[in-house]
Amino acid sequence: MDTTQLIALLLAVLVLGGVIAGLLAGSRRRRTRPPAGPPSAPERAESAGPATAVRGGPAEEPDQPQAGTGAGGPVAVAEPPAPPVPPVEPAPALERPAPVAGRLVRLRARLSRSGGALGQGLLTLLSRDSLDAATWDEVEETLLLADVGVGPSAELIERLRRRVAVLGTRDPAEVRGMLREELIAVLDPDLDRSLATTRHEGRPAVVLVVGVNGTGKTTTVGKLARVLVAEDKDVVLGAADTFRAAAVDQLETWGERVGVPCVRSDRDGADPASVAFDAVRVGIEAEADVVLIDTAGRLQNKVGLMDELGKVKRVVEKHGPVDEVLLVLDATTGQNGMQQARVFSEVVDVTGIVLTKLDGTAKGGIVIAVQRELGVPVKLVGLGEGPDDLAPFEPEAFVDALLA
Repeated sequence: MDTTQLIALLLAVLVLGGVIAGLLAGSRRRRTRPPAGPPSAPERAESAGPATAVRGGPAEEPDQPQAGTGAGGPVAVAEPPAPPVPPVEPAPALERPAPVAGRLVRLRARLSRSGGALGQGLLTLLSRDSLDAATWDEVEETLLLADVGVGPSAELIERLRRRVAVLGTRDPAEVRGMLREELIAVLDPDLDRSLATTRHEGRPAVVLVVGVNGTGKTTTVGKLARVLVAEDKDVVLGAADTFRAAAVDQLETWGERVGVPCVRSDRDGADPASVAFDAVRVGIEAEADVVLIDTAGRLQNKVGLMDELGKVKRVVEKHGPVDEVLLVLDATTGQNGMQQARVFSEVVDVTGIVLTKLDGTAKGGIVIAVQRELGVPVKLVGLGEGPDDLAPFEPEAFVDALLA
């Protein structure tokens, strides 16, 4: 064997020995390594990948336990604090209207301001030592200036002449008693001045309130509601003056103060007849005693508007007859108010008069004149701006205030 072959054999032996040594070392390492276990928590966290957002809610943090669980078992989760409850404001207390009986007596001082010229003027003239033709002319002038009217003035003078001739005295107390009797007589105390507000079988009484703007019509409806509430009646208001948003809001406020519902339209300029119809329907459903309807203010010389007022009445009567039509007149307007009264009575059959502002510059004789002109009674008088300054008209108390 030559030298070259010997070297090759030695190299092969060395390589073979190294391979065998490597195999033996690897076998020993496998026998000493512990068995593989489950991955640790960090390994699981790393292999889980990024956090996934819950649909409709926030994403969960990967390093936090699920709500209610943890490494040591269930975990209590604190509930978020409840939002603070705002305090409930108490409902405003309802007003209690003043009693109706005797209101005119309580308001005598205000009434005497408007009637002083009439009552005191007549007393002064009739107490003179001599009642000649000139004195009687002054009596007539006093009556006319007080808006009594020509016809009623002539009738009153004739009756006073006869009484003076029979009495034959000028004693102030006797003259006053005579004048009181004659004024009461000319006011016709036998007229029925009661309001037709008694509920019918199956439906409420219906009251229409009419008049021109500026007479205090809407205010009168609100005050009349208070009168009826004071008499323990259930009332529903109908805001059919739809052309004046302020009037609708005003009437609703009047109702809220005494707990009376108000039927109104959500739209300005709505059909007044429709609102009036709905008000009566609500009154029927609520089994109310009375429905008060505030109609749109009209000028008596506007034919179209007056015709529409007649339509309101006809539409309301589909539920049943209208029980009362009250005409509101400003007592300070004198003969202009008389013209209004004539036109309105032709359209809606007025059943009663409400005289407002009788505590101001009005002249007490308008009460006599309007009754004679229409043949219907004055049922209510307004004697101030207070909520309970609307009083049933009482002829005796009225005359006593004139002569006070």
